[in-house]
Amino acid sequence: MKRTVSLKLAPMISQHTMLTELAVEFSKVCNMIVPYVIQNRCWNRVRLHHLVYYDMRILFPSLGSQMICQAIHRVADAYTTLKANKGIPKDSVPCIAFKSDSVNFDKRTYTFQGDSGDVSLFTLHGRKNVKFICGKHQKDLIKSGELKEARLIIKNKQLYFNLFLDLPDPQLIQSDKVLGVDIGENNLAATSSGKLYGGKELRDKRDRYLHQRSRLQSNGSRASKRKLKIISGREQRHVKHINHEVSKSIIQEAMKCNVSEIRMEDLTNIRANIKGGKRIKTRLHRWAFRQLQDFTKYKAEGVGMKVMFVNPAYTSQTCSVCGGIGKREKYSFSCLCGTKRHSDVNAALNIAEFAESIGSVRGAVNRPKFADQK
Repeated sequence: MKRTVSLKLAPMISQHTMLTELAVEFSKVCNMIVPYVIQNRCWNRVRLHHLVYYDMRILFPSLGSQMICQAIHRVADAYTTLKANKGIPKDSVPCIAFKSDSVNFDKRTYTFQGDSGDVSLFTLHGRKNVKFICGKHQKDLIKSGELKEARLIIKNKQLYFNLFLDLPDPQLIQSDKVLGVDIGENNLAATSSGKLYGGKELRDKRDRYLHQRSRLQSNGSRASKRKLKIISGREQRHVKHINHEVSKSIIQEAMKCNVSEIRMEDLTNIRANIKGGKRIKTRLHRWAFRQLQDFTKYKAEGVGMKVMFVNPAYTSQTCSVCGGIGKREKYSFSCLCGTKRHSDVNAALNIAEFAESIGSVRGAVNRPKFADQK
């Protein structure tokens, strides 16, 4: 099981300057490699290494061999991700620009010294021991896992060091119980056990953030631009915090119910099917459903639960008791068989019982096959 631990660095002024210089030089190497990728249509790590390594060593002698290798890996990984997410046209390869806000490290370019509270980092002026700050949770993860690669992140002049860990897989929970989770915007989540996580407060706050940004952008003054810079990222950080809280609560509910598997909807391509006016589309395109699902997934796997994604078609319209098509009006669901319950809880029950599982791989949304209720 893989995890990332973020350490807040507390460097001296000279060390901060050296690490910033390293980030600038590292981004230059990455941007120099991009034309080779475009010209040769090559983003395979090994082939790209043979194409550019010696040229980069000549152009950037101060970086050293290992940092050049990390830059090659960074560019190759970026194009591999681009191909997987959006695809790369056959007639042309897009240009990716790398900013000077992060640097890749491996075990040859950093040494973690947990006992002394330092991490030894490669710089253009030799190795430097930099102090870091982390909590008990991070320390426990580091002690129980195997250190792998790492990445230096520069954000608003603050330095963070993200450690990638390999943790032992937890023992799987042995149970035949399943918890269905319906993800939504009005209610952030609803579980098949009947628990609801309201989203009205978050939605209203997101609307206020949007209105504030629109007002400042339309003003266009220097003061407005300074204010926009100050508030940049606030909405994203708030939504992330709420999603962490909700996902943690979902796992606690699953443990309380002693379930071995959590099922959620596969919402791939849902944004392409959004219907409504500009205001509705703007709000829903900022809906961070995937983030909530990803947080729930890694936390569930951390305690030994399996996570499956199911086809979402008709889960909101189907009765969770008889399997027939019912009537949904806002938060109320009713069926001719006499069933009446909250519409999101009904959908969560369908996700847990009826919907066809598509496994952990996210695919296109198709109409599901409904099984008979057990």
